Amino acid sequence: MTTPWGELELARFPEDPRDRLRAWDASDEYLLRYLAAEKIPLSGTVVVLGDRWGALVTALAKHRPLQITDSFLAQEATRANLARAGVETGAVGLLTSQDAPPERIDVLLVRVPKSLALLEDQLARLAPAVHEGTVVVGTGMAKEIHTSTLQLFERILGPTRTSLAEKKARLIFCTPDPGLQRPANPWPYSYALPEGVGAVSGRTVVNHAGVFCADRLDIGTRFFLQHLPSGPGARRVVDLGCGNGVVGTAVAVADPAAEVLFVDESFQAVASAEATYKANGVPGHAEFRVGDGLAGLPADSVDLVLNNPPFHSHQATTDTTAWRMFTGARRVLRPGGELWVIGNRHLGYHVKLRKVFGNSQLVASDPKFVVLKAVKR
Repeated sequence: MTTPWGELELARFPEDPRDRLRAWDASDEYLLRYLAAEKIPLSGTVVVLGDRWGALVTALAKHRPLQITDSFLAQEATRANLARAGVETGAVGLLTSQDAPPERIDVLLVRVPKSLALLEDQLARLAPAVHEGTVVVGTGMAKEIHTSTLQLFERILGPTRTSLAEKKARLIFCTPDPGLQRPANPWPYSYALPEGVGAVSGRTVVNHAGVFCADRLDIGTRFFLQHLPSGPGARRVVDLGCGNGVVGTAVAVADPAAEVLFVDESFQAVASAEATYKANGVPGHAEFRVGDGLAGLPADSVDLVLNNPPFHSHQATTDTTAWRMFTGARRVLRPGGELWVIGNRHLGYHVKLRKVFGNSQLVASDPKFVVLKAVKR
């Protein structure tokens, strides 16, 4: 990546030489050019919100910024990119979306996330630390910045405008208004599940901002809940890519003897899963882990993996995550253990499962979704 201060070599995490997706885009470069051209003072507390792979904080490392991210993978990419750039350990503070924000922010740089709800929650959490002199600049590709995005900045922080587009990227300029009457933060959000979704019918779901379908049960998960494995038998179960944890909670409700591990790379998601589990007073044993899929779990240690793989990485469509989830599941499953997957019909997960496991069985289907099962032989 070309910056006003030199070239940086950056990579996503986990690194894959076959992956052609870059660890930065034109909006990152646009923001850095603006900061340099306008000689924005960076001597105070600099906070970078939503830095996707650490490109911004790596470029600004000499100013000792704080990065706030909801992504474990982004945090790991940041660590690797900082090390690659020769930045000393501790020069950049790494915070998660669940950590307490700093008490004062002098420069707030915002990489606009895909989720408007996540942006709302994060701006609301950071607003008390913003003061009249805080420089607030957002950045994103033009297709990511909508009228609703600008209205959110205006409603929570103050008057907002945008720049002209450069290389299909835009900047957002916000002037903090200390006298603004800010709305209450609506997150986290809770609702009752509908009837007809198995063991969790009528139970409570808790969603932190940014979690997929945070205000309702999505139709894919509804279909999965109606076709989960029934009856006791799976002692160790993993809800992989757990989101709000409703699938793993359903297993725990149906079989209190099961040990359920909730795993997601989103700090918001794992917090949601834990809140959902606890809100329902489920007996039994559960663990909640933010991490890179099933990395770190012992081989042959799990009886059942339940999975709804994402097929987007920010704005890019990719099956890389699904492949890693499927291969990871095969490694951690005991012989005879099963991976159950929900997915859109057109994604062709049955082909991938046959390549990884050597088998794939259709459990249920409707015009949009399929539930598939693969067994470790």
